[in-house]
Amino acid sequence: MSQGFKRILTAGIAAAALLGGIASAQAGAFAIREQSAEDLGDAFAGAATGGSSLSSMFWNPATMTSHKGWQSTSAFSGILPYASIQSLNAISARPLNSGNIGVAALVPSSSSSYQINDNLWAGLSINSPFGLSTKADQPWNGGIYGQSSDVRSINIRPTLAYKINEMFSIGFGLDIERFSLHLTNLDPRASTTVDDLKGSSWGVGATAGVTITPVAGTEIGIGYRSQIRQNIHGTLSVASGLGGVFNVKSNVTLPDQINIGLRQKVTDQFTALAGFEWTHWSIFNKFPVVSTSGPSTGATLTSLGFQYRNGWFASLGGEYKYSPNLTVRAGLAYERSPISDVVRGVRLPDNNRIWTTAGLSYAVDKKLSFDLSYAHIFPASTNIAITSASNPSFLAAPLALSATVKSHIDIISVGLNYRWDDPKVLEAAPAQKAIVRKY
Repeated sequence: MSQGFKRILTAGIAAAALLGGIASAQAGAFAIREQSAEDLGDAFAGAATGGSSLSSMFWNPATMTSHKGWQSTSAFSGILPYASIQSLNAISARPLNSGNIGVAALVPSSSSSYQINDNLWAGLSINSPFGLSTKADQPWNGGIYGQSSDVRSINIRPTLAYKINEMFSIGFGLDIERFSLHLTNLDPRASTTVDDLKGSSWGVGATAGVTITPVAGTEIGIGYRSQIRQNIHGTLSVASGLGGVFNVKSNVTLPDQINIGLRQKVTDQFTALAGFEWTHWSIFNKFPVVSTSGPSTGATLTSLGFQYRNGWFASLGGEYKYSPNLTVRAGLAYERSPISDVVRGVRLPDNNRIWTTAGLSYAVDKKLSFDLSYAHIFPASTNIAITSASNPSFLAAPLALSATVKSHIDIISVGLNYRWDDPKVLEAAPAQKAIVRKY
């Protein structure tokens, strides 16, 4: 491969760092898990361990110590969701079917790390941990509970990792996050009048992690991402009743998360992987939208109601080194959605689901490699029942809504990995004392 062609390919790494994408949420609720093309291929099993790609620093910053020298990785995930909502009762004169509310999206992410010395690494990643994009094809029967949704985030994370010894590494980082939302509802009457809420803010959080290598061939990773409080300021446009445009604010707390990964070398060619992710979605409950201007200053104009439960994601995977240059992988996962039957609405008709994934990596040489992965997600049979009983979306009688949902999701992800320094330099350095092998 010519040096000119390599430069063109690796330019994509820098480009990814400048992109902030809109995304359809493909983890529980509106979280986005698609931060790594390699890890998608094995259903993110073992993603919190350093043996996976450099993008594992999204789940655990301590994993940087597994990647020598100066390296970068970028991933671009194309998400193709389908979700159609069929109303079972008419609460307006609009069509009963929403059409496909899923919006195709491209999710970029980028990570880089630099080895300062034998024990210390510095890194930077840019990604989108939260996002949602849904839009009905036309004004529809359930539009009073959600006609369109647009939630975006860009997270900038500087990190440090320290290799204590051959068994333990630790890592820490700071999350600097831009968060924005734009939600529309239809007026309860048969018109096409739209109520509109939009706002944005910056928030700050933290991340930390540890990797443990008790014996050669076995690695355990544990990562934590903190809650981030977003003090959103924006506007609320109300078309009916008293009407008008109000300056508003709302304090939204995004959930913290724990990731655990296991990577076990079985043979020289095959590695088994396992992962578990727990997200504290129960803090995502109800957030008042308060006026900040005019005679209504201090008044709660509406509220964002969710009442989510904690969610989790468990996965198993494996990768097989078919040749020195080609690695193939596959994975299977089950996800418990934070959205239960009681609180499910039309903006995000999420449910428990099964993931099936496959992927491959190809190393051109010791500096350049590519990843390609595919996932298909099977949601459980899904119903919507918005009533006065407990659903936070309920407006007032007689506007109870019953509906069924048909949905599926396809994801295609490509990755580019590049090492900027010369691997031969570190390979020529004196090797540290090896730890005890068990095979």
